[in-house]
Parts: sequence; structure tokens; C-alpha cells
Amino acid sequence: MVMQRNAVVSREDWFEAHRKHLEREKELTRFRDLIAAERRRLPWLKLRKDYVFESEEGPKRLAELFAGKSQLIIYHFMMTPGSHHRCEGCSFLVDHIDGANQHLKHHDVSLVVVARAPLAEILPYKQRMGWKFDWVSSYASDFNFDLQVSFTDKQIAAGETTYNFEKRPLKSKDLPGASVFYRNECGDIFLTFMSRARGGDALIGAYHYLDMTPKGRDETGPYHGLMDWVRLHDEYQDKAEGRPDCRA
Repeated sequence: MVMQRNAVVSREDWFEAHRKHLEREKELTRFRDLIAAERRRLPWLKLRKDYVFESEEGPKRLAELFAGKSQLIIYHFMMTPGSHHRCEGCSFLVDHIDGANQHLKHHDVSLVVVARAPLAEILPYKQRMGWKFDWVSSYASDFNFDLQVSFTDKQIAAGETTYNFEKRPLKSKDLPGASVFYRNECGDIFLTFMSRARGGDALIGAYHYLDMTPKGRDETGPYHGLMDWVRLHDEYQDKAEGRPDCRA
């Protein structure tokens, strides 16, 4: 990325420019709080179907994924059965789960990752990456299809795929997203929220660090997104780059 030449000013002018910008930051914070409040007021959908997942402890029903909590967040990891591809974007996002999970599980929230691949394909990758979060397979159920993050060959061929609340032709059999559920005292389970596509940005802490830096996300490659630079965390190649000597 070619850095833009920002103005270099006096301390007083620097302070005033940043003070004015802070007002915009505060507007964003207040608006984000407003959107979060609106999200909590959205209607719920009661689930009528019972789903069973393959876990390291054996078969688990959806209710068991709550692990005694009333709230459940599921991240849908793109892993198609039989595929050797390991999604860099999904891996980038779930790299952030274990740190957050230390706190979420103490605040009435269970967080589980689900993929459509069989557990035998999931566990070696989980071990390789060193992740500790619960990861289950929906291979034997309609869960991913009902949640509109997986699509049949027939749907893809007919262009009848719905993703992120929009019907549009897709080529991928699996796509990412997050789904949120609530379980009441009677055991009823409700789908309360779905986040798809760039909605996952909010779960990627590294992006928020980058957004504070002069270069920002620096995604200037052919994809103009994380695919330009993100790698699996054990595949980065550290290179020493020459830098000009700017000393006077």
C-alpha cells in the first residue's frame, strides 16, 4: 500500500483535528448501541425441528449445545464434506473465539462452532490450529440447510439459493455466518438473530486493531478483502523487508 501523505501540523492543530474527529467516533458508538438495542427487540422464530450433531462426546441435540446456558451463539464454519480446503476467513474469525469464550461462558452464553464436514475431518484441523472451543458436525442433519448457510446441488443449479436474507445465485455449497438462539425455562428454542457475509467483521478483533493504524486493513490485492493477506495462523511467512533510512 502506498501511504498517503498526511499533513504534519503543530501540536495545537493536531489536538484540535483529533478532538473534532472524536465527535464522529462518539456518533458511531452511540449509533452502534442503538442498532444493538434494535437487534434485541427483533421478533423470534420458534424452532420446531430437533437437530442432532456429532460431537467429541457423542451425539448431541441442539438443546445440549446450550451447556446449561440460556443463550447460544453458533458460528457456521465453511467446511464441505470431503473437501481439503481450509477456509482462511473462517479460521481468521475463529482464532478470536477462545479468548472471548473465557468470559462468555460466565455470562450465560455458550459459543459453538458448527461445520457440515464429518467430525473425523474436523478434529485433525482443530488440533492442528490449537483451538479449544467446542466444534461439532451437522453432517447428518438439515441444520446448515435450514439456516441457509449450506445449499444442495439442486438449489445451486436452479439459482434458488437464499443467503443473508436475499435470494441470489450462488456457486458455493457452504458459506459462513453466525446464528443466535435462546432457550427458555420450558425448553423451547428460538432463533433470535442471524448474521451473514460482512456481519462477521464485528467478531474479528484483529480488524479493529488494524482500523486504528495509518495503513488500516491494507487490503489492496485483487480481492480487496481478507483473502489478499490473511493466512492460516501457522502458514505466515515472516520476511525481513528493507526500509529506507529516514534519519537526518
